[in-house]
Amino acid sequence: MSDSTEYKNILSPSILAADFSILGEQIRKADEAGAEYIHIDVMDGVFVPSISFGMPVIETIRKVTDKTFDVHLMIVEPERFVKEFAACGADSITFHLEATEDAEELIEQIHALGCRAGMAVKPKTPIEAVRKYLDKLDMLLVMTVEPGFGGQSFMENQMEKLAALRALCAERNPECLLEVDGGVNAQTGALCRQSGANVLVAGSAFFKAKDKAAFVKEIEAAV
Repeated sequence: MSDSTEYKNILSPSILAADFSILGEQIRKADEAGAEYIHIDVMDGVFVPSISFGMPVIETIRKVTDKTFDVHLMIVEPERFVKEFAACGADSITFHLEATEDAEELIEQIHALGCRAGMAVKPKTPIEAVRKYLDKLDMLLVMTVEPGFGGQSFMENQMEKLAALRALCAERNPECLLEVDGGVNAQTGALCRQSGANVLVAGSAFFKAKDKAAFVKEIEAAV
């Protein structure tokens, strides 16, 4: 990663924690607070126990902001739907390694649609599982909770894995962003940054913050 981007930290507020009765307003507040990304968790009730939302919601909120839509697919066989997610406004599409049988082909498919390709891994997925894909990825997402539910406690034991993946990125693909999702707040976000993450997903901590702009600055502060 070049010096111009290596230490730039990005907050990606997760709308899973937003108030859906005023979702457009919530996204505008994230935009006004200075968040560069909007994190969109798509859950199918199969790969993970919960169900969230899909293409119609993304297409609707695309009209509200021009910020980067960071779409995180927690669904089985994500290759079935990436074309539709790209068409409704996704800028970056992240799929779970554990959810597809041909990750390499899926990465190529996402790139062909003009989107950045990301790969997510669950807490128990070993580092070596991602090595052969790393040079093709734009982002690698490390889960610091078990995927599927908001409000879980941050798994600090994932920091060693995160640091190892940062070293692997430096070796194989320095431009690859390293994202963390799960239990991120100002305190745990600092741990993630120290371990090499530069994109941090925050849900409840962001949307419940009284001063959202201050929260963005704190999360994005350089280590």
